[in-house]
This record gives sequence, C-alpha cells and structure tokens, in this order.
Amino acid sequence: MELRDVRTFVAVARHLSFHRAGQEVHAAQSTVSARIAALEEELQVRLFDRLGRRVALTEAGERLQQFAIKLLDLEDEARAWVAGASEARGALSIRVPESLCAWRMGGLIRGYREQFPHLQLRFISCTLDGLEKDLRQGVTDLAFLMADSVRAGDLVVEALGVEPLVLVAGPGHRLAHGGPCNVEDLAGETLALSTADCATRKSFEHMLAEAGVRPAASLEFSSAAALRGCLAGGLGVSILPALAVRDDLTAGRLALLPWAGPILETAVLMLHHKDKWLSPPLAAFMDLMRRELMGGAVASPPACLDSLAAKECITGKSTDCCRAGG
Repeated sequence: MELRDVRTFVAVARHLSFHRAGQEVHAAQSTVSARIAALEEELQVRLFDRLGRRVALTEAGERLQQFAIKLLDLEDEARAWVAGASEARGALSIRVPESLCAWRMGGLIRGYREQFPHLQLRFISCTLDGLEKDLRQGVTDLAFLMADSVRAGDLVVEALGVEPLVLVAGPGHRLAHGGPCNVEDLAGETLALSTADCATRKSFEHMLAEAGVRPAASLEFSSAAALRGCLAGGLGVSILPALAVRDDLTAGRLALLPWAGPILETAVLMLHHKDKWLSPPLAAFMDLMRRELMGGAVASPPACLDSLAAKECITGKSTDCCRAGG
C-alpha cells in the first residue's frame, strides 16, 4: 500500500467526505476518489459505502482505519527521529476548554512553537460529546477537560491540578450586595452557562439538583467571552474559572458573589487514547503541560463573608481571606 493512499483514506474516514479530505491532503476530489479506488482494488474489499451524497465506512473500512492510523504514526515517528525536533513537521489536534487555552496556555504555546517551529497546532473548543471516539480514531491527538471525573474506557487520564471556580454576576445583581449566598439562593435565578468549558457546568447543575434547587431556564453560550459580556449587562449568574474573570472583577465589569456553599473547584484532566503513539512533539507538549500548565493557579476559590474581601483575594490584591464557617 502506498502511504499517500493510506493518508488519503484516513482523511476520508475522518471527515466522511471526499471533498473535505481533498482539502486536507491538498488533492482534487477526483484524485482522492482514485486513491481510494486503488486501495479497494489492492485489498479486494469495499472501504466506503456511497449513500447518495453521504459516505460511510464499511466494516472492512473500520478495521483498516485502526491499522492505517498506526502506519501513519510510524511514518511520523521515523520522520521525527531522523529530522530532529527543530525540523519535526505534521500537525497536532488538541481539544481544550476555551478558558483553559486562553488563560493558561498562551505563554506555554509560544515557548513550544520555538521548539517545534514547523509543527501545526489545531486547538478545538472542548466538548464531551464524541471525545472518546475522536481520540480512538485519531481525529484528536490530545484532550483536556475541566471535570471531576470522566469515564475512561480505553483512555489514559492524568490529573494536572485543580482549577478554582467562582460564582459571578453583573455588578448590579441582587446577590452581589447581600450577605453570603448558598445553593438555595439560586432558586429561580437565570443561569448563564458555557458550552465551551466542558463539564464544569455539569458538576454545578448536579450540585443544584442534589439540593432540590430549580433555577430558571438556563442560557447557553458557545463563547466564554460572549457569556461574560452578557453577565456584565445584568443577565443571570454563572460559574466560571477564577482566572477567566480576574480582569473583569478588577475592572468592576463583574461582581464576585459571596459564596457560602460547597467549595467550587474542578480538576484539570489530560487525556489520550491508550494505544496512541506519543510522537516526540506530542510527548514534549504533554510534558510541558504536566510541568507548567497549572503552575500559576490561584488559591482555592474563597467563600468569603465579605464580598469586597473575596474580590480582592481573587484579583490578587489581598491575601487576607476567610472562608464561611472557617
């Protein structure tokens, strides 16, 4: 089998589209079709079913996909070892929560690019849906989650640290100016929730459900920046990573709610498939994340009795912070 044809097959299997596969491998759609036909003729099996405009892997195609990914991994490994780190090429596809990428990875990615200047990095906003399948099929090389746990299956899961979370709202919100609030105070409140930060919202919703608290219909945002903007305009209450709202709290665009409920935090997890070949560039990226990603974490989110004291604690202006009941 020609590696060129194998790479084309993997691209079609990933996208289930001859057109998009052609864009990935920089070939005309007719060329993609010819390469797949050559593979099918050589293997004497049908790899794809063409259902009108839809494309689906056959059973034989699904079996070949796993071996094809390993073949391409081996090719990448050979290239990486022969060329050395500075000449390593190819691409890494990484799924990561928006706030984690924006607030913790920026400087680390810059340093990584200096080590691997020719490597393409694709960062995709994180979602739990289909994650295990994408990691298994090689669509995603590495993923990060903000979640207390995850059903591992055939994944390798590493805990990198704990991300403090805070409850925030617009400066004029009623809960921003009273005493300490707890879970029951959120009854009937509009929750503005992010779909871009993985499972953070699920643990929060679970906490409300366990307490029997029913909020108003929630609002969902695919962009954390849009979510913060709507909160600043007085739209609802949200739970977000402390670092993601630090500047907004300092500038007074958002208010930290004086939380007296359970400590709000989430684990930061790094995941890859157990059979994934860890190329030198991928292994280097993972080592960098282990060493430095959570190195600048702020203290656990305060459940302070004084709203101003809590804000100063999160924004770094004060180290004198108390906890409710402590």
